[in-house]
Amino acid sequence: MLRRDLMKMALVAGLSFTGGSAFAADMPAPFDKPEEVKIALVRYLSTGDFFQSYLSGVEKQAEALGVDLRVFDSRQDAALQADMVDQAIALGVDGIVIQHGLTESMKPAAQRAVDAGIKVVAFDVNVENDAIPQVEQSDYMLGKLALEQAIKDNGDTFTAGYVYVPGIAPLDRRDVAWKEVKKDNPGIKEAAMFGTLDNPIANSVANQARSVLQANPTINVVFAPYDEFAKGVKIAVDEAGLSQDIKIYSADVSTADISAMREPDSAWAATVATNPAVVGEVSVRTLALMLAGEDPGKQVIVPPTLITQDFLNEQDVRNMGDLGEKMPQFQHADVSVAEWIPLPKR
Repeated sequence: MLRRDLMKMALVAGLSFTGGSAFAADMPAPFDKPEEVKIALVRYLSTGDFFQSYLSGVEKQAEALGVDLRVFDSRQDAALQADMVDQAIALGVDGIVIQHGLTESMKPAAQRAVDAGIKVVAFDVNVENDAIPQVEQSDYMLGKLALEQAIKDNGDTFTAGYVYVPGIAPLDRRDVAWKEVKKDNPGIKEAAMFGTLDNPIANSVANQARSVLQANPTINVVFAPYDEFAKGVKIAVDEAGLSQDIKIYSADVSTADISAMREPDSAWAATVATNPAVVGEVSVRTLALMLAGEDPGKQVIVPPTLITQDFLNEQDVRNMGDLGEKMPQFQHADVSVAEWIPLPKR
């Protein structure tokens, strides 16, 4: 529920949520008094279903713990994100989850938080700090599994378009898989690389993809390892009437993505993903372990799963709820768990 100081927090771009769960008497400090525990989520990316779902997971796990959560959204402004970390430090939070961002701006900001005695967890941003665990979806495997499916569907000789924006940690890790697959399969030709994170991302990528497809008519596979990229490519493919000539392979998933993949003759053939809400929950649990003096490890990996268009159609999966029923790993990841940590209600 919203705390009474919501208006005050709005002035510093933060929203506050507090859970009301019942707690066992033997909860470790500081969770024996959860209402006194303040944590912050400082976001770089927030546009798209993935990030809304991730935020939902963060909120629900924070509510289950009963802690005070402040959410700061920089809307892809690196300088503002760094300033928001400083705002969180000034507010006296106990822990911070940094969600995405640029290494060059987040590395010094994260260090300032550590120097202030604040526990920090990073999700999909490399802050180059051994004191800060990295939560990730095994982005390399996200890319690798998608590309293995592309080869299974199209053989090891095809002409590809590749959507990529360097400098974003998860995309850089997925790029490693792309480079490896190209090296191991010389029949794969990269005809064009393009990409942007300008909002709205899908529409901005669609504008680029229109020109790319027109200039490279031999492209028959597009590797777009982020679902907003894939949405944009699909828009351009559909407009060009090429939905039966091009296959799109992506990463991440949402209800909107499932709907797009299941459209008749959809070019979106497969994606590889974890449930972003589960990743949000894991991020908060990782921070909770640190606050309780436990060591979650330097890398906290949430394993991904391949999701094909054929599977969605065969199982009549219509939304993330259906996907969770058909793929139980989408409901919960047994990562960063402890007997004393309550899980969100399902």
